[in-house]
Amino acid sequence: MFENILHQPVVEQLKADLRSGSLAPALLFSGPPYGGKGAAALELARILGCEGTETGKWNCPCPSCRRHRNLLSPDLIILGKKGFFQEISASAAALVRHTKEVKSSGEQERNLPPVRMLFIRSIRKLLARFNPALWEDDPKFGKISPQVSALEDDLAEIEGLFKTDAAELEKPCASIIKKAAKLESEGLGELIPIARIRRASWWSRLAPLGKHKCIIIENAGHMQEGAKNALLKILEEPPPRLTLVLTSPYPMSLLPTMLSRLRDYRFVPRSPEAEKEVISRIFRGPEDYAEGLESYLGSFLPLKAGNLYALGAYLASSVAAEAARELQRRMKEIPPILLDQGKFFTRVAEEEGMGRPAANYKTLLEKILRDADNFDIPGLFSQFFRELGALVSRWLRSGQGSPEKALWAARWRREINQGLVEADSFNIAVPTVLERFLETLKTGMIT
Repeated sequence: MFENILHQPVVEQLKADLRSGSLAPALLFSGPPYGGKGAAALELARILGCEGTETGKWNCPCPSCRRHRNLLSPDLIILGKKGFFQEISASAAALVRHTKEVKSSGEQERNLPPVRMLFIRSIRKLLARFNPALWEDDPKFGKISPQVSALEDDLAEIEGLFKTDAAELEKPCASIIKKAAKLESEGLGELIPIARIRRASWWSRLAPLGKHKCIIIENAGHMQEGAKNALLKILEEPPPRLTLVLTSPYPMSLLPTMLSRLRDYRFVPRSPEAEKEVISRIFRGPEDYAEGLESYLGSFLPLKAGNLYALGAYLASSVAAEAARELQRRMKEIPPILLDQGKFFTRVAEEEGMGRPAANYKTLLEKILRDADNFDIPGLFSQFFRELGALVSRWLRSGQGSPEKALWAARWRREINQGLVEADSFNIAVPTVLERFLETLKTGMIT
């Protein structure tokens, strides 16, 4: 039971509750990102649906366990946003690396190797978010369903390959990563909409096809407010033979009424040595990688957090400079708060190697989009705005505080949040979001 969840003492409590029959119908797996919460939720769903004589055994041959291992169980629904691109890319790299090792050793693999299962599951975690049961009557699904089908076809091809030549795997893996990134970017917003929760609620009240049904909502705090209220109805009257598992690194982002109905299982931060073992055993990464699992998965992004922070500083300094130029054109005095902000952001941008502020918004947008690869990779734009928010917080803490400074920082945060909603929930094009963001901020600074 839970053999694939490494270095998390909380699984012992889960085992005890399963054996005693005292598992609650609604659970919260809380704890740090990349701590194994999602993997534990999937394993719990498999165990609850197991029809074998040795319940909990990973390689149980019963039909239910086989479907759950492949994330194809009709009694499982998964919702929520996460870093799919990083996990898929890391899993693909592990598969190719493993294939090279097998070839160099002269071994032959007659069964599907665990590392290939890792890659397949990483794709199916994304595909599970597009379960037709969750998207019925949604006009958007007609546009993205061809992408889902194409990705499923490519995955079936990978699943059927038993090759020991890494070169034969690299091209189809790269194609799958590209298609998965496009599907994630165009199909999933940052927030779970109310329609998705309502569909999950309807599904939860249907009889299971096997022993038990499970709904998993990862990063459950990322729900629209209406979706949280809709989920509360399931928590208040959970259907029989259903287990609901929410995962979140920030439990306080959930409604207090939701928390009161969830049994909390707390995952802990892993030690550096434990993180190394996860990277090595699960992702076949370097055994001496010392920066942790989150950093390792983040290394597969085309841009690192430091680069995004530098771009954020460049944007902020350029907005302040453009506002100052506009006031000069109007022959108005530049307020001290704008000068303070401009000096701070410009200094940070120069320290980060970005140079002086852009001469105009056209130059600014071109550089940001070019350096960020047009934010084509899912999650990159959200990360960029989060880094921008961290920069604003750093400015707020610098020098002397004042009510005016707090108001200016609040304006930045408000527009950052609005930009995230536009891009993630309404799927507005990133250049359009940035143009509105820049113009609104400048207008607020000069009025």
